[in-house]
Amino acid sequence: MKEFAAAAKLARPRGVVALDGKALRRGYERGKRHMPPVMVTAWATQTRMALASTLAPDNNEVAAAMQLIGLLQLKGCIVTADALHCHRAMAEAIIERGADYVLAVKANQPALLADAEAAIAAVPHKRGKTVKIAKTAHGRSERRAALVTPVKNMAEKHDFPGLAAIARVVSTRATDKPVTRYFLMSRAYSAPEVLRIVRQHWDIENGLHWSLDVVLDEDLARNRKDNGPANLALLRRLALNVARAHPDTTTSLRLKLKRAGWNDEFLLELVGHMR
Repeated sequence: MKEFAAAAKLARPRGVVALDGKALRRGYERGKRHMPPVMVTAWATQTRMALASTLAPDNNEVAAAMQLIGLLQLKGCIVTADALHCHRAMAEAIIERGADYVLAVKANQPALLADAEAAIAAVPHKRGKTVKIAKTAHGRSERRAALVTPVKNMAEKHDFPGLAAIARVVSTRATDKPVTRYFLMSRAYSAPEVLRIVRQHWDIENGLHWSLDVVLDEDLARNRKDNGPANLALLRRLALNVARAHPDTTTSLRLKLKRAGWNDEFLLELVGHMR
């Protein structure tokens, strides 16, 4: 991959790189149905490509995410992750790779969450840069509001590398109660940028995990022996990368993969296009 990038003189990556894990629900060993193996993937939301995936050692998703950070060249990117990965080691690793981070913080980090809430509460209402977006999709209306404030001493107080700002995002749907989320950021992004970044993070669910289950039936895969579950999981992600990179945007991923199985010429076209 490094040789390919050098030969093609590719520009450095940009945009959001989302980290998240997905259980291989039927890949468990006998007697361990409650502990299926977990694959953690780094997902480029701009290109909608799986950059790298690894099997979580002993189902330790945090350790797997740290391995992925070490594999990737992230300079100029924004790394996003859920509250499981909101810890000092992850923040330090991201900064060392030349990237910025937007990490969700929840009750698993009570001291950080309390100070994040206090920092947002201290913002004078008339000075708070709040941006609201109303959107209707899939028959649902949603309003999202973001408020951002820089913080000066939280990084030292909590020994949290690079922490520069706190963001609060409030999502409201017509029939549900408002959902409030807090994020730690290594840069004081504007409120519109925060809404965009947080929204793009969830593309790993819709663009990758949903496709793996609906197009490739990953949740139904029963291979369990040795490295089989992890190896086939990597191949599924590679197959989606190949199909999605094809310039035909009017044909679904499922139909592209079916056509590749029926037509050798189209299969060669798919693989050849990746060069």
